[in-house]
Amino acid sequence: MNSEYVLNILQERQLITDEQANTVRSQVADSSKDVAQLIVDTGAIDRNTIFYYVAESLGLDHVDLKGHTPPAEVISAIPAATARLYKAVPVSYDGHTLTVALADPSDHQASEEIGFALSQEMKFCVADSKQVLDAIERIYVAGEGTGQMNDILGQLKSIALSDGDEESEANSAPIVRYIDLVLEQAMREQASDIHFEPFEDEFKIRYRVDGALYEMSPPPAHLSNTIISRIKVMSNLNIAERRIPQDGRMVLSLADKDVDFRVSTLPTAHGESVVLRVLDRSSVSLNLENLGLPSELNEYIEETIVKPNGIFICTGPTGAGKTTTLYACLREINTIDSKLLTAEDPVEYDVEGIIQVPVNESIGLTFSRVLRAFLRQDPDRILVGEMRDVETAQIAIQASLTGHLVFSTLHTNDAPGAVTRLVDMGCEPFLVAASLEGVLGQRLLRTICDDCRQPYEPSAALLGELGLSPEDIGDKSFFTGGGCEECGGSGYRGRQGLFELLDISEPIAEMITDRAPTVVLRQKAIELGMTTLREDGLRNIYEGNTTIEEVLKYT
Repeated sequence: MNSEYVLNILQERQLITDEQANTVRSQVADSSKDVAQLIVDTGAIDRNTIFYYVAESLGLDHVDLKGHTPPAEVISAIPAATARLYKAVPVSYDGHTLTVALADPSDHQASEEIGFALSQEMKFCVADSKQVLDAIERIYVAGEGTGQMNDILGQLKSIALSDGDEESEANSAPIVRYIDLVLEQAMREQASDIHFEPFEDEFKIRYRVDGALYEMSPPPAHLSNTIISRIKVMSNLNIAERRIPQDGRMVLSLADKDVDFRVSTLPTAHGESVVLRVLDRSSVSLNLENLGLPSELNEYIEETIVKPNGIFICTGPTGAGKTTTLYACLREINTIDSKLLTAEDPVEYDVEGIIQVPVNESIGLTFSRVLRAFLRQDPDRILVGEMRDVETAQIAIQASLTGHLVFSTLHTNDAPGAVTRLVDMGCEPFLVAASLEGVLGQRLLRTICDDCRQPYEPSAALLGELGLSPEDIGDKSFFTGGGCEECGGSGYRGRQGLFELLDISEPIAEMITDRAPTVVLRQKAIELGMTTLREDGLRNIYEGNTTIEEVLKYT
């Protein structure tokens, strides 16, 4: 939707200040959010109010499309391809006039063209642009996909395997279409990983959404090798080699955007298991403000990442969002006057303006070897994907002490644990204390679905697990998700971070030099004001963002 048009309407009605409007203008080009969400983020007004006034300015009705699915005869009035092309959704039909909502109601050319394309008497209304796009997805794409999936599964059952060329079987039309549909469905559900798993009598396909696995309708088990071969062909892997793990990559155009998949194969007792990690390029445009960091942590990180030297570590288990956080940091400092180098295993996202090197242990291209080479490349900032060994950690420390800012990750349970891990690896404590700027510990947990959020009373036992008594909670409210169509009945939709920040202040640095254990470091950090992961979890529970169960699971 035209951002200037919307901002001008709201400014004329004095619903947002000039300062708020200018803040939005400065973010529009770089943000993955639409203009309405950027306005909401300023705290001025909500989305519903924005579109109410857009409708008023255009002299059109304002409608709420949340969960709206019109009757089949109304849906059929606009073909799926036309709906997607013009980002238009049918709302109602009175036997003569078709009422339509456009994602961009100010686009007069689109409204003229769709009227011409359908040769139909039309009337336009205004709805939230996100609701329009969601409705198109729900009404057309999902329904279309389910029908096509059932058709293709029927075709697959009739395929008999020949002893012929396996690659040609893998490239046959039904197999190709089936894989495309599986990937499209996973992308619609915003999956982070897709698992193809062969067992003795069945072949499972599961995808991970917001950290939880869901099962798809399985294809016939006898086609498992053919389907796996198709994926290997697409990712340029050796389909004849089934005895050793392989890693590959593929880029596909799905739902009008390019999506990267990182492909990993693993030989099992019943064939190869394959996992596709979805690398959505739109998340590369994340900036620090979008990570949901508490304001004081955001300020600290913004100050730390512009320092001339030092080490900043992000720590947490696999899948905690460490890479996302570090890419957001890099994006903030990716300027023309700064040379950035990254060593990654593998390179997850291609970022304009950053030199990225894929680590390859099989040919001796280790993190430590790449890092040594980096120091001869005149860098300002360096990202080391992971500090796996003492050699890498020691070179990173030397790099920071010789005037470079180094970012890296470690797998530890909490922020103070990262310090003792470096010392246990074999790094000198006084060098760790001198070079380390800060450690950000993080977790990703599911957030309650906005559409079915409801208050509830947790049991005393559940509160006890959190270490809370009825006196502690006072009049605080607790929320859970009831389960609805929007969240697939799970009660959760989307994820957010929990954070704890260990600032290497003078007292902490002295304790590191004295080889203080993790427990003592942690206690001192809490005394100095560190908010722990559990405390950040409690804050999110009280604010209605997540549930007690999620916080207990991840902290």
